[in-house]
Amino acid sequence: MSTAEPILLTPGPLTTSARTRQAMMVDWGSWDDRFNQLTASLCEQLLAIVNGTDSHHCVPLQGSGTFAVEAAIGTLVPRDGKVLVLINGAYGKRLAKICEVLGRSFSTFESAEDEPTTAADVDRLLRADNSITHVALIHCETSTGILNPLPDIAQVIARHGKRLIIDAMSSFGALPIDARQVPFDALIAASGKCLEGVPGMGFVFASKSALANAAGNSHSLAMDLFDQHTYMARTGQWRFTPPTHVVAALHEALLQYNEEGGLPARHRRYASNCQVLLEEMSKLGLRSFLPASIQAPIIVTFHAPKDPRYQFKEFYERVKAKGYILYPGKLTQVETFRVGCIGHVNGIEMQAAVAAVAEVLREMEVLDI
Repeated sequence: MSTAEPILLTPGPLTTSARTRQAMMVDWGSWDDRFNQLTASLCEQLLAIVNGTDSHHCVPLQGSGTFAVEAAIGTLVPRDGKVLVLINGAYGKRLAKICEVLGRSFSTFESAEDEPTTAADVDRLLRADNSITHVALIHCETSTGILNPLPDIAQVIARHGKRLIIDAMSSFGALPIDARQVPFDALIAASGKCLEGVPGMGFVFASKSALANAAGNSHSLAMDLFDQHTYMARTGQWRFTPPTHVVAALHEALLQYNEEGGLPARHRRYASNCQVLLEEMSKLGLRSFLPASIQAPIIVTFHAPKDPRYQFKEFYERVKAKGYILYPGKLTQVETFRVGCIGHVNGIEMQAAVAAVAEVLREMEVLDI
């Protein structure tokens, strides 16, 4: 790619393949049988990734991932329910804000941004408050890249007879989640993340039993997943104008996902990207915020250089001019920046990106190497 088309080292939108972009060059009729078949094929392939065909419905929704998170909370949590929101970063806080705006009762448990929530924490919290009906968890907290121990937490929630809602926005498609082993009412993801599609469509894997009992829960017409699924099941069509080009791009991206080798291959490439990134950045003296044991191979947070000549905006613009777009930090206590490991990139491009970072820091007289 040229510097006119920079590589996006971000957690989405991200760099897509030429084939995926080419798939958006066709116009689709939203009621056309071929487009309806495309949607059905898409949902079938997505369900297969989590082994959820027998237990869950895939309900697509127009909009960003946050739209789908809000739709899942609004549809699957009854108006008299109560959500325990587990927080160790900005997206957990966003979940709590969604509950507040929707008028759902909720409580929060917040741990440090470099500390995973533990199953023991959840067990203690559920023992202390029997009014909790649902637990909401961020699988991979994108503000740092921390990975929360989903399987252990899910088993504790199931033992207490409570319902789990998983924001898997940054992990779905790259980190394994098996619906046959991890019980959940909803798992939420989006088109523009690890599947390497383009942004514009979220989707919710909703438990068949939970969705069947969700009529009338939603606060919204457009975000009612019960109505969305019921209408699609009856007609094969989206209720309202679908993001046709986004659907086509994601369908094409899924073909490439399977050609690459599915989730195991996607995980290997991202893990390799992450390892290259960590090793090469450490040679520059740039330290990662998280220890390796809780670092997901999705996005890495780095401590910013302490040199007063370092300013993120200038750093960002200079790196961008060399063909790479980074991400600002999202922590409140320490200055950081983030580098994504996902998208249609490999280890060679990660090495080139770090070389660009090194060159920029030398130009800014922050590094003397």
